[in-house]
Amino acid sequence: MKRLRGRVALITGAGAGIGRGIARRFAAEGASLVLAEYNAGTGAQVAEEVRREFGVAAEFVHADVSRRADVGKMVQSALDRFGRVDILVNNAWSRRQGGFGAARVEKQLDEDLDHAWRLGAMSALWAMQAVFPPMRDRRWGRIVNLCSLNGVNAHPFTVDYNMAKEALRTLTRTAAREWAPYQICCNVICPGAATEAYRQFAEANPENAAALLKLNPMGRMGDPESDIGSVALFLASEDCRYLTGNTLFVDGGSHINGAPWSPQLPES
Repeated sequence: MKRLRGRVALITGAGAGIGRGIARRFAAEGASLVLAEYNAGTGAQVAEEVRREFGVAAEFVHADVSRRADVGKMVQSALDRFGRVDILVNNAWSRRQGGFGAARVEKQLDEDLDHAWRLGAMSALWAMQAVFPPMRDRRWGRIVNLCSLNGVNAHPFTVDYNMAKEALRTLTRTAAREWAPYQICCNVICPGAATEAYRQFAEANPENAAALLKLNPMGRMGDPESDIGSVALFLASEDCRYLTGNTLFVDGGSHINGAPWSPQLPES
């Protein structure tokens, strides 16, 4: 029996990378999907892809989740189409200027920090607030937030990302504590995956990327669908009924001794 049959999942940043991988994994297990994505082309493509390959209901919603109004419309679209949201996956992320991006603390711009805060932390809060009432009323809910080892280990030159993702981890733990009486489980994945962002990093920093792989106990980056998506599936399923407030490092063991993430930047 498919593990998510009868469940409705809302996934942000579903047009590529980990978001797409999770969408495909959930679809394979029978979930109905609402896929929120800023890039209309990739978002619609993934929705069509999972409908065709897995025969599930899937709706694409164009959304800039750094805008509270778009988050509200996104959740309302899910409620209008399916009448419920059982699973929320907050995955969306992009830098203000696009690309990999890296800057020293002293050179961070207020505009970049504000963008990271709204996209990486506030968007998840707004979405969680919006899905809470129906989850509370049904006394069942799963929230999976994508964070990062970058923030946990304070990797250099990504303070905007690190700050936002660590705020999201704290938000997740707090919601887990407050919402546990309603049987809503809130957990974090810190992934290590071969996504577009990782490939950009590896191309710009080949020696650092090689060092990362050398020290990864499993010797590889994870697959967004089979490695990261499978853990998200567990966190979204009935099997996760007694796990909440946790951070799962889905990174092949890189977190155990710390990953030497240190791209090269010129001195100030």
